Amino acid sequence: MTEQFSASPTNVKPLRGHNVVAVASGKGGVGKTWFSITLSHAMARLGRKTLLFDGDLGLANVDIQLGLTPEYDLGQVIAGSVTMVRAAERFIEGGFDIIAGRSGSGSLATLASQQLTGLRNELLDMARTYDCVVMDMGAGIDRVVRQLAGPAGTTLVVTTDEPTSITDAYAFIKVTRATNPAADIRIVVNLAQNQKEGERTYGTIFKACQNFLKFQPPLAGIVRRDLKVREAIRHQVPLLVRSPTSDAAKDVEAIARSLFT
Repeated sequence: MTEQFSASPTNVKPLRGHNVVAVASGKGGVGKTWFSITLSHAMARLGRKTLLFDGDLGLANVDIQLGLTPEYDLGQVIAGSVTMVRAAERFIEGGFDIIAGRSGSGSLATLASQQLTGLRNELLDMARTYDCVVMDMGAGIDRVVRQLAGPAGTTLVVTTDEPTSITDAYAFIKVTRATNPAADIRIVVNLAQNQKEGERTYGTIFKACQNFLKFQPPLAGIVRRDLKVREAIRHQVPLLVRSPTSDAAKDVEAIARSLFT
């Protein structure tokens, strides 16, 4: 894998966008937001100064999963009432910062291209003050997702074994590659029954990309299906706080570590 991060925190910040990880999916319901939260937490536990950006404009729910009531959100940033830096809120329990989206505001998903570009550039500038920025993108392949995720150093595409999930993940990869053939796209298989089943799911999307796109996306990791995840979400507590030794927690921590190599 291409090195995206330095081996340890330093005063020298990464190049613009190189320390940004976009978490995307072709469809909803694959656990993308939960994964983004847990990945951010895992990064913080590795000693990385981390920011989680809720980029699911209009259907944001990072704050809901964590039981937070943020003072500011992305809607206020877009309106110009607060800066993005001011909107960042410390999630003490997880040791990382969060910029919340605005749930239920569909108007944010119809922002003009110029506004999206300004939002993206402000985030990239802010990323210079962090070791890692995790962007929880909206599901699908619409203009908002493509424009916000475009400059990310790495894009993790989350999929499950459901045929529609695999098909939509492939569509996301196809569109992203058409826009940026050099994009560093890696696959995360979530909700796998076991390692073997996860590898089988990965093999399916790998073959499709290889045959039709002449592209071989690497496997970032497999996250096993774990009842502890549902319990953590229901109680609005991070998995790495509630069940830090669970299978899914270990799997996400392994993915976090792999992003440094």
